[in-house]
Amino acid sequence: MPYHFLEVAVTPSVRAAQENMGVDQIWLGADNRPSDTLTEDEIAFIASRDSFYMASVSETGWPYVQHRGGRAGFLKVVDQRTLAFADYRGNRQYISAGNFAANDRACLFLMDYVRRARLKIYAYVERLALDADQELTELVSDPTYKGRAERIFRLRLEAFDWNCPQHIIPRYTEQQVEQAVAPLREQLQRLETENATLRARLENPER
Repeated sequence: MPYHFLEVAVTPSVRAAQENMGVDQIWLGADNRPSDTLTEDEIAFIASRDSFYMASVSETGWPYVQHRGGRAGFLKVVDQRTLAFADYRGNRQYISAGNFAANDRACLFLMDYVRRARLKIYAYVERLALDADQELTELVSDPTYKGRAERIFRLRLEAFDWNCPQHIIPRYTEQQVEQAVAPLREQLQRLETENATLRARLENPER
C-alpha cells in the first residue's frame, strides 16, 4: 500500500519540485509501514514529550505555528488514532483556535533534541468545551500544573512520519543537565571533604 503520509504531503507542486531535483523516483515505491495508526513506538515517544509545535492555516492562507508545552505526557494518546490535550490560557490571541474553526487541519512537530528525533503528525482538530466530555477532561487535566485550561483540543490522526536526524542540534533541558552533572557534583563534594581533612591533618600534625 502507498505510504499514506506522502499521499497527504505530496501534492502536484511537491511532485514537481521533487522531479526538478531529480529525487521523485525515491518516493514512488510502495511502502507498507503504518502511518495512520500509532504504534507502541509513537505512543511512548508522545508520552515522553513536554512540548510540541502545532501549525494551522487561516482563511487567508497564512500558516501559523504555535508552541505548546506542559509536563511530560500532557499530549495524551486517547487511542491509536486519537490525541488530546488541554489548551491553557496564553497571550489570549486565540490564533490557532480561530484558525481551526475555519480549517480543522493541523500539523504537529514533536522534537527530541537529545536523541535527534522528530515525529510529524497530520491531524484534524476538534475544539471541545471543558464540560463536553467529562472522561476526556479528566484524562487531559493536571491539577498540579499552574495554568488555566480554557478548552480541549481533540486530534484525529490522519498520518504520521519520522524525520531523519540530519541538522537536529542536540539540546538539553535544565533537568537533563542536572541529572548529567549530579555524579560530578557528588565526586567534587567527596574530594572537597577529603581535601579539608588532609589540610586539617597538615595544620595539626599532632592530632
